[in-house]
Amino acid sequence: MTDFAGSNTPADQRDLWRTPPAIFSALDAEFCFQLDAAAAPHNALCRKFITAEQNTLETPWADYLNVPGYVWLNPPYSDIMPFVKKAAAESANQIGTVMLVPADTSVGWFREAIQTASEVRFITAGRLAFINPVTGKPVSGNNKGSLLIIWKPYPRTHCEFTTVERDTLMTYGNSRLARREAA
Repeated sequence: MTDFAGSNTPADQRDLWRTPPAIFSALDAEFCFQLDAAAAPHNALCRKFITAEQNTLETPWADYLNVPGYVWLNPPYSDIMPFVKKAAAESANQIGTVMLVPADTSVGWFREAIQTASEVRFITAGRLAFINPVTGKPVSGNNKGSLLIIWKPYPRTHCEFTTVERDTLMTYGNSRLARREAA
């Protein structure tokens, strides 16, 4: 299965793009992430992280964080469904997850996610410029928008649909990064 319709990225790099730091910073202010569940040592966004070799799908996330707590997850876009199922399973263990994925409501993993998630937050008014895994630079021209799927670390009552503007996240995240750098 592929989620890369129209992608110009070489196949060996498609699952390696990093979340824009300002986006992560803005969301970290809200969720206080304790774990990056799909990272590598050179691009992890949290002090604690799980690498591909450690296999986040098989690793109990509770081993890495204080429960209840939140995990950041920008999964490999080539196969999102197993990560949706993992986040749903971990939610039952009082572990919340914020997952950044393409804004595509027509795919099976989206339908699965809204059966178990607490919130779907569409990032509107622009597309994210993800960080190129080779150059380390942001690249504009993403062929799809993005959304966040949020599993809260307590029992679900319904799935709420909300929006946030990209520039709101970027501005707030950049201001947090600047304050941290100045400290």
